[in-house]
Amino acid sequence: MSTPGSPPASSDRTSTGAKIIASPTFRRASGTSRGSISAVGRRSESGGILHFTRTQDNVLPPHATKRDMAKCLSELEHKFTLTPQRMRMIVDSFVEVLEKGLAEPGQEVPMIPTFVFGYPTGKETGPYLAVDLGGTNLRVCLVELEGDGKFEITQTKYRLTEEQKHAEGQELFDFCAECLGRFIIDHYGDDDGQVDLEEPIPLGFTFSYPCIQEGINHGVLLRWTKGFGAPNVEGHDVAAMFSKSLEKFSVPVVMTALINDTTGTLIASAYVDPTTRAGIIFGTGCNAAYMEKISAITKLKGLDGMPADAEMAINCEWGAFDSTTHEHLPRTSYDITIDETSNKPGEQAFEKMIAGLYLGEIFRLVMCEMIDEGVLFLGQETYKVEKAYAFDTAFLSLIESDTTEELLTVTGLFAHFYALTTTTSERQFFKRLAQLIGTRAARLSACGIAAIVSKQGYLEEGCSIATDGSLYNQYPKFPERLGEGLVDIFGEKGKGIKTHHAEDGSGVGAAVIAAMTKARIAAGLPVSLAKA
Repeated sequence: MSTPGSPPASSDRTSTGAKIIASPTFRRASGTSRGSISAVGRRSESGGILHFTRTQDNVLPPHATKRDMAKCLSELEHKFTLTPQRMRMIVDSFVEVLEKGLAEPGQEVPMIPTFVFGYPTGKETGPYLAVDLGGTNLRVCLVELEGDGKFEITQTKYRLTEEQKHAEGQELFDFCAECLGRFIIDHYGDDDGQVDLEEPIPLGFTFSYPCIQEGINHGVLLRWTKGFGAPNVEGHDVAAMFSKSLEKFSVPVVMTALINDTTGTLIASAYVDPTTRAGIIFGTGCNAAYMEKISAITKLKGLDGMPADAEMAINCEWGAFDSTTHEHLPRTSYDITIDETSNKPGEQAFEKMIAGLYLGEIFRLVMCEMIDEGVLFLGQETYKVEKAYAFDTAFLSLIESDTTEELLTVTGLFAHFYALTTTTSERQFFKRLAQLIGTRAARLSACGIAAIVSKQGYLEEGCSIATDGSLYNQYPKFPERLGEGLVDIFGEKGKGIKTHHAEDGSGVGAAVIAAMTKARIAAGLPVSLAKA
């Protein structure tokens, strides 16, 4: 097998995802630089010569008053606070939307059948490959399933550039195939780089973007999310496009399953913990998967003869909730600006209010509004924060995590990255703003979980929810706020809904699903819709 040279690999993981390049939203009416230091002309007594001397060398720039900050904070608390009653209303609407997606094709929340039939047994074994095209990295994994919920995994990450995310679609899949080919040579090749396998290795391809599937190894991309925009992919079978690239580079694999990372999270966690009832991702984007009775997926035709209790994993793609009518989610002017200036306006309304790609931008838009109103950073140059997506969600995590009395981490953050000085009261304001944005994200996320729990009747017995993504794993108090939100929705019974860190869905989950699919095919069971 001949494979071109390896693309650059990286072991670094970015916690908050990619950035969208957009022009600044807010601009000042005045062209005067706020950061200039005034010079005063003084005429000397002799000769009438005009001299200019600096008069503010030792004067700090003006700052907002505590009264102004308190007024702004009060208004923002009103905008970003979700009451339990409002949360229950969102949950009720969410359940209706989920049910509609199961009944009718082409819905806002598409409720995509995945052709992953039932939970794993925990006894699946063997070597499997997984390729994960995520929002930040491409990851290639070799997973050795050992049975009894045990596994070993070896992996390599490759950084995705913004150019690759928007380059010609087939080139993106060529890159994936090249990385996989090099990985196989590194792990299966001899000293000369030759690979000799008895049979192709089963591959699970994790493609975490909404696709319509008619089988486990087929998927037509509905729309790009997470900042991707590669042309000539939407409306095409991504499994076929990747298979074309695999053939082009003679990669010795058989693509067994096309999955979403959320479905993989559900299955990988159920492989280890059989009490798992849903898989949720709160990271660059957001999504959920759970197991549904096939009889309840009334839009699905062509699976006649299945047992009455047969189940299939559903990839909700719930980030699109309330994207059309905007009747249910409490959007602020900042959320509307993010939507209108995004590369996908009018889509993914729920995701844009809670996902890691957007929280930092919400914070930045609030700051820019206060700058334009003359409340923040008077007398300072603010152009660095006026660039869209210049404030990373990771900075919100740092701000919330600062426990020093004078919030010295916040001081350093604004000084180092934006050359801005801040007072203690301003830093306290920023910390409270970060808390408001982070808490709203967690409580809206709890509404999504509660919708699945309510619809499936999991509340009485309680259940385990496998949760993954940078927000859940790294954002301060996000899991605790999720739990508090569930209690606010359900009362004390909400404590029976336990979220926990998920197993590796996009790697191990893809491998387990490939194993399950291989076993179904060997048993003569369907893995796709019957041909008409």
